[in-house]
Amino acid sequence: MTTLPLRTTPATLTPDDLGHDLRTAPPGPVEARVRAAVADAGAVLLRGFGVDGTEDFASVVAALGGERLEYSERSTPRKSLGGRVYTSTEYAKDKEIFFHNENSYQASWPRWLFFYCSVPATGGGATPLADIREVTRLLDPDVRAEFAERGWLHVRTYQPGFGLPWPEVFGTEDRAEVDRYCAGAGITATWRPDGVLQTRARRDAFHRHPETGELLWFNHIAFFHPSTLPPPALAVLTDMLGHDNLPNDTRYGDGERIPGSVCAHIRDCYRRASSRFDYERGDVLLVDNMLAAHGREPYDGDRSVAVAMTGLVRRTA
Repeated sequence: MTTLPLRTTPATLTPDDLGHDLRTAPPGPVEARVRAAVADAGAVLLRGFGVDGTEDFASVVAALGGERLEYSERSTPRKSLGGRVYTSTEYAKDKEIFFHNENSYQASWPRWLFFYCSVPATGGGATPLADIREVTRLLDPDVRAEFAERGWLHVRTYQPGFGLPWPEVFGTEDRAEVDRYCAGAGITATWRPDGVLQTRARRDAFHRHPETGELLWFNHIAFFHPSTLPPPALAVLTDMLGHDNLPNDTRYGDGERIPGSVCAHIRDCYRRASSRFDYERGDVLLVDNMLAAHGREPYDGDRSVAVAMTGLVRRTA
C-alpha cells in the first residue's frame, strides 16, 4: 500500500499536557492552549482522552467547538450518526480522497472540523493534512494572479446515476425550494427539458482567515477538476456524458476551461505541503478548516471515522 511521504504531524496533546477531561467544557487556560496549538499547526491531535463512541465524541465537539452544523449542499455520500455527527466520506477503500477544505465551494463553510476514529485501519487510512499557508506560498505567482483576478467556477450536473442526486444534496424534492436556496447562495440553477439540473457558482479562489487576516488559497478547484480523477474513470465519464455534463467540473470564473497542467501544479503544491499520522482508537483530530486541507488515504481492513463541523464562516466578497 502506498501512502503519502512523512513530513510533520499535527500538534499532539494528551491528558498529561492539559490535565482536563475534554468531554467537559475546559477552563480558559486549557482551551487557550488547544486553540494556540491549532493556530500554529493548523490542526491538533487529541490522543488518550478515553473518547469511546459517538456520544463521547459529541461531548468533545460541544466542549471545544460549540453547536454542530448540518451537512448541507452535499458533495459526497455520508450517513448521519445522529446529533449532526456524520460518517466521514463513504468512498471505495482502495481509492484516495484528494486534499480539500470542507465546503470551500459554498457561500459559507465550517471553521472547525472534528474527526473521531473508533476503528483504525490495519494499513493506510490516514487523514493527511496539507498546510494551506504553505500551499499558498508554493503556488506559482502567475497561477495565483490568474485566479485572484478571474476567480473560479464550480459547474455541477446532476445526471441520474452519477454522483449524488439533487434531492439528497439540497434536502428537498421541491424544485422551487432548490431555486430559492441557489438564489440565496450565489448559484445559478438551470433545469433542462429532460429534468437534469445543472448549477454554476462563481467563487473566489482566496479568502481571508477570520482571525489572522491572512489571504489564503481556499477552494475546491483541484478537487473537482476532471484531471484529478483517475484517467480510466475520466475517460468513461466523458465518453458517456460528454465534457459539459460531468457531475463536477471547475473552470476559471469566466467559464474558460482550466488546463490540466495548472491543476497538476496545484495538486503538487498540496502534496509538497502535506503531513500524515496513523490513527489510534479514540483519537480526535481538530482542524482549522481554513489553515489545513484534509484528504483520505486508501486503506486495508476496517476503518470507522466520524466527523462533525462547527463555527460557520460566511463569504464576505
